Amino acid sequence: MAIEPFQILDEEGRARPDLAPDLPGEDHRRLFEVLLCTRRLDERMLLLQRQGRIGFYLGCTGEEAVAVASAYALRPSDWIFPCYREHGAVLWRGMPLGLFVAQCYGSRDDITKGRQMPIHYAWREANVASVSSPVATQIPHATGMAMAARLRGSEDVALVFFGEGSSSGGEFHVGVNFAGVFKAPVVFVCRNNGWAISTPASRQSAAESYAVRAVAYGIQGELVDGNDILAMVVKVREAAARGRRGEGPTLIEARTYRMGAHSSSDDPKAYRDPQEPERMKARDPLVRYRKYLAARGLWTEAWEAEIEERFAREVSEAIARTEKAGPPPLESLFEDVYAEPTPELVRQRQELAAQLGARRKAAAA
Repeated sequence: MAIEPFQILDEEGRARPDLAPDLPGEDHRRLFEVLLCTRRLDERMLLLQRQGRIGFYLGCTGEEAVAVASAYALRPSDWIFPCYREHGAVLWRGMPLGLFVAQCYGSRDDITKGRQMPIHYAWREANVASVSSPVATQIPHATGMAMAARLRGSEDVALVFFGEGSSSGGEFHVGVNFAGVFKAPVVFVCRNNGWAISTPASRQSAAESYAVRAVAYGIQGELVDGNDILAMVVKVREAAARGRRGEGPTLIEARTYRMGAHSSSDDPKAYRDPQEPERMKARDPLVRYRKYLAARGLWTEAWEAEIEERFAREVSEAIARTEKAGPPPLESLFEDVYAEPTPELVRQRQELAAQLGARRKAAAA
């Protein structure tokens, strides 16, 4: 087990030619575009929360490469089980901005019908499972989906994201142990961003890394620089191929850093050295990748400015459409509970309809 993270790009964006994957230039440019747009989406949505237009937000600034690289390294048919900092993964798979924004608002266009917290997206069409607020619950779900794929005779794998704090939960043991015993084709990506809200990673485990835990489960473990997008592409590709060959799961610890607060409800100054984020800026995945692409002639300032302008316009249009749509109808409260509504639900729905009808008549009078 490596004690130093696997790395291809150094902090100046210089790559090791013996390790760098041979990606098409257009793929490099698309990866950078999604990294950049993910960061700008974070900034815009957090601003909306501060303005009181959405109630809550969880950002991924500084961690974008983990999700974007992982999604790129998978096949479109593979399943993704996100935590709540994987916006880049759904953007890579093509989630319309309107769906993302609608979910954060809980609007009429929200596919979860306003029943989830903001930033708890799902997208069935692209095999992206729903984010769940309780931490680590998605880990055994991913193992189950991977087992289902194998039983169907499919080569699909499941990839699940979770923070290092989630590895202290029982669901981590259940999901990883079962996957190891039955060689489920699942990739466990532990996004070690240094903090589980206010608890530092050093208080979660006495082991030298989270990747080393793979040894106890009898599976492959990989320690990777999560801020190096190329390193993540290589190791997730290897893990997915291992699963497709029937060689079982892989636990990847992606070392990254949470540049901002845990959420819009958190103040990291209460528990974190305020100079720490400044010190970590040198490892910024966006900056490192920009330097790499510039050296290869794949990046220009004008090109990045064009992306910024276009994306800002698309986000503004999505926000305008969402705010115009308004909230979901109250009647939708009774949908998706039972295949056939119970007599009590029928009574409650009729009572609500009567109240709404009375209010409309009063308003029209």
